[in-house]
Parts: sequence; C-alpha cells; structure tokens
Amino acid sequence: QVPLVESGGGSVQPGGSLKLSCVVSGYASSNYPMAWFRQAPGKEREGVATIDTSSGSTYYANSVKGRFTIFHDSGEKTLYLQIDTLKPEDTGTYYCAASSRKVWVRGQYSLSAKNYNYWGQGTQVTVSS
Repeated sequence: QVPLVESGGGSVQPGGSLKLSCVVSGYASSNYPMAWFRQAPGKEREGVATIDTSSGSTYYANSVKGRFTIFHDSGEKTLYLQIDTLKPEDTGTYYCAASSRKVWVRGQYSLSAKNYNYWGQGTQVTVSS
C-alpha cells in the first residue's frame, strides 16, 4: 500500500478558495501520474485534474478549467490542488490518486479512475452561502 493523505478541505462560501494537499509516503511520487478526483453525493467519482510528475504537464476537466490548478512538489512529496472561485457544484469529497504505471496522456485517459491504483481517504469540500 502507498499511503496518500489528503488535507485542506473545509466549508467555504461561493467565490472562495481552498488549497488541498496530498502527502505521499513510501512511494516514489516523481515520474508517475497523479490526479485529483471528486465525488458528490449520489454521483460517480470524476477526475478533475491530473499531472505527469516527471514533466509537469497537466490536464483539467472542462468544468474546472481556469479555476483549479494542480501542482506537485517532488521534494516535499506532496501533490496540491489550488481551487479558486469555488461554486456550490464543486461540493464533494476530493480524493488524491496515484498510478504505479508510467503512462500519462493529456486527455480523458488520465482523468479516468480505473487508471489509478493508489487512493487517499478523501477530504470534504463544501461550498454554500
């Protein structure tokens, strides 16, 4: 198992910001794909942002493009998700994921949950006024 521990969730008003963190331990997080997913109550888990940690290349779901920023600090072994201009529809549990396969594609492939084999426990984000 590869522990992935998320933090940074919370309750914010629409228009606010949050920065989620995912600490990776016992795993060479460099050179492997990582991603953030979210799951709203009653809905399927959806990929929102992914990064190729070897190149820094990123890809975002259309619903979050321009508002979410994914980045990785290899020294701190931490994956981040900066979320700005939060909307009520951003509410959900956010999960960090990592893949042991060195395959990253700028596209929906790397936002598909089936391509990730390590998951964190999730952190809750609630957006309401």
